[in-house]
Amino acid sequence: MSQTQPALRPGAGRPTVAERASAGLALVALAATILALLVSAVLNWSGTLLALAGVLTGVTAGWYAVSRRGAVRVIALVFVAVAVALLVWGVVAADFHLLRAVLVAALALISVVCARVALRRRPRVPWHPHAHGKAAPRARHPVLIMNLKSGGGKAERFGLEDECRARGIEPIVLQRGDDLRQLAADAITRGADVIGMAGGDGSQALVATVAAEHDLPHVVIPAGTRNHFALDLGLDRDDVVGALDAFADGVERRIDLAEVNGRVFVNNASLGLYAKIVQSPEYRDAKIKTAAGMLPGLIGPDATPLDLRFTGPDGTEYPTAQLILVSNDPYELDHIGGRGTRARLDAGTLGVVAARIDGPRQAHRFVALEAAGQVRRFEGWLEWDTAEFRVGSGGPVEIGIDGEALTMDPPLVFTTRPGALRVRVPRQTTRSPAAAALHLLSRSTLTELATIALGRAAEDG
Repeated sequence: MSQTQPALRPGAGRPTVAERASAGLALVALAATILALLVSAVLNWSGTLLALAGVLTGVTAGWYAVSRRGAVRVIALVFVAVAVALLVWGVVAADFHLLRAVLVAALALISVVCARVALRRRPRVPWHPHAHGKAAPRARHPVLIMNLKSGGGKAERFGLEDECRARGIEPIVLQRGDDLRQLAADAITRGADVIGMAGGDGSQALVATVAAEHDLPHVVIPAGTRNHFALDLGLDRDDVVGALDAFADGVERRIDLAEVNGRVFVNNASLGLYAKIVQSPEYRDAKIKTAAGMLPGLIGPDATPLDLRFTGPDGTEYPTAQLILVSNDPYELDHIGGRGTRARLDAGTLGVVAARIDGPRQAHRFVALEAAGQVRRFEGWLEWDTAEFRVGSGGPVEIGIDGEALTMDPPLVFTTRPGALRVRVPRQTTRSPAAAALHLLSRSTLTELATIALGRAAEDG
């Protein structure tokens, strides 16, 4: 199992003596605040618990507010306001002595102020399509291949072919029986310097493969059904025409690709349950209904164990699994259908998930957790990241690659291709849901403060 080394933040070298002292004091002040509240718990535990919740939330949110920017800071300030209300409520309920209440508030304030001093050179910026990117010049010969039937005819509905011509982009309409990769290669041979695809994620992967082979920029137009790749790139999936701006006034950066036995994928490849569901003819028109109807038979007591052999993160050899999902960079995954998002697309690693279901009781629990979006709580759930992953089997393996149903001969060898694709996006993009998520109770800021207090250079999370 390999881990990529995080890069140092610009301007965030070894901390100064003042920053180290401030980081240490921020941690000590928080510990002292909690200690004072715990002492008070002996007198009135219910009110003190409220006050303790307020302090922990307030200090943590305060750390984020002074060390983050944009939407994260706004959300953190909202949490600070809630925390203050909890603290006041707890203080009143616990009948705190005035001096003790002032001491608790002062210690909490000291922790936040010292964190501000310690972290002022180290703003934590989640991955964004524009991070480390560069302004891209207008394409000289832009080409867009489009599947007019994809996404229920989304490209046709938005008049994408006419929009391309109006902007000087050569449109190529995919016809039945066309070889998509060959169309892309032929366009590059004719002089295309930027090539895009308007269609689903499977089509995006095929054109991205050709773009990467020629080291040309790739433009993603969200004209498919679900457009997971576009979502993680920060594109507005409802603004099909607006995505064309990337050809003329975009930002370019490098992102990862993944492949299995030479086949490239931009999102994920699935084996087991989901792969079998994708193989169903009814899946494209009724995804949720098809999955719900097939799932009990695939994991019930009469189901035949799947021949999917792999090695887990600790070196354990497993003879079977009901689900294996390998993703191009790790997902924040709550459902087996790959409906999660990725915090970044340049981590240089594969995300691997495996679920092993043993017996009817676990099958029922798995289905319940899946329906509730809490599948990661399942006891047979394994999740890790690695540069390479292998799956063995005694015969051909059904696999879903970016939603496309395929069959491959074993062994299946999954590898990552860090920074293989140059991708262009419009200037107006957002972060993926996973990158934008705020985890106030995570250990990131606490770890940063401890790192600075020990005199180490801060790293980019």
